[in-house]
Amino acid sequence: MTKLTIMPSGQALGATVTGVDLSKALDAETIASIRAAWLEHLVLAFPNQPMSHDDLERFTGYFGPFGEDPFIAPLPDRPHIIEVRREAGETASVFAAAWHSDWSFQDHPPAGTILHGKVIPPVGGDTLFCNNYAAYDALSAATKARIEGLNAVHSASLGYAPDGAYGDNDGADRSMTIIADESANQTQLHRVVKTHPETGRKCLFVNPAYVRTIDGVTDEEAFLILVELYEACHDESNIFAQKWEKDMLVMWDNRCTQHMATGGYEGHARLLHRTTIGSV
Repeated sequence: MTKLTIMPSGQALGATVTGVDLSKALDAETIASIRAAWLEHLVLAFPNQPMSHDDLERFTGYFGPFGEDPFIAPLPDRPHIIEVRREAGETASVFAAAWHSDWSFQDHPPAGTILHGKVIPPVGGDTLFCNNYAAYDALSAATKARIEGLNAVHSASLGYAPDGAYGDNDGADRSMTIIADESANQTQLHRVVKTHPETGRKCLFVNPAYVRTIDGVTDEEAFLILVELYEACHDESNIFAQKWEKDMLVMWDNRCTQHMATGGYEGHARLLHRTTIGSV
C-alpha cells in the first residue's frame, strides 16, 4: 500500500494529496484510502502528476463507471475524455462560469468529476467549490422542515438549448465543441435535500445553472426558497478556491458540492482534460 500524505485546506472543503504516482496502477488499499479522503474532504488535488490518456482513464475507473457527458464533444479517439479548452485570444465567455453540479439534470447525475491540468495560465483560472453538506447544516430547523421532501426541477436549457448560453448566440470563436440541442429542454426531478449514498449525510442538491424551479410550489415561493439555499451554499465561509498547476489532477464529489470556473487569464491559453465518474 502506498503511504499517502493528505493536507486539508483548512477551509470548508478540499485537501492536497501527495505520496502517490497516479501514472501507475494502484493497489486496492491505496484506492480505498483515496476514496476515504475524497468522501471526507470532497475535493482532492494531486500535484505533479504527469498522466497519459490511458492513465487518466484507469484512475477514473477506480471510482466507478464512466459517466455520460452530453452536449460536449469528446476527444476523437477517447469517448470518455473532454477537453476544457480556451485559447489565448478567445473572446467567448468563460466556460462553466456559474455555480453548478455537473449534469444534475440527468436521471442519475454523476458521482464525481476529474480534471487534469495540461496547460495552466500563470494567473487566474481558479475553480471555486462549495460544501453542500455544510450549507444544509447551516439552515434553520424551520427551513429544513420546509424543504424536506421537495423536488427541484433540473434542466440543461439555460446552457445547452439552442437559445441557451452555449447555443446559437454563443461566441463564434469558442474553441470547445459544444453541441446545443432541443433535448436540453427536458426536465428531471431530484430531491432538494439528498442523502449521500456513501456517507449517509444529508446535503442540498440544488444549483443555479440547472435548477429552474421547485415542483409543487408557486414560482415566487420557489424563488424565495432557492435564494435562501444559495445564500447558504455560496457564503464566503463555505467556498474553497482551487488553484491550478500543470499536471495537477483534481477530483471532486459531485453529489455534495457545487463548483464554478473563473477567468482572469486573458491572453493566456488554458487546457484541462476531464473525465466523469458515473453514478455509483
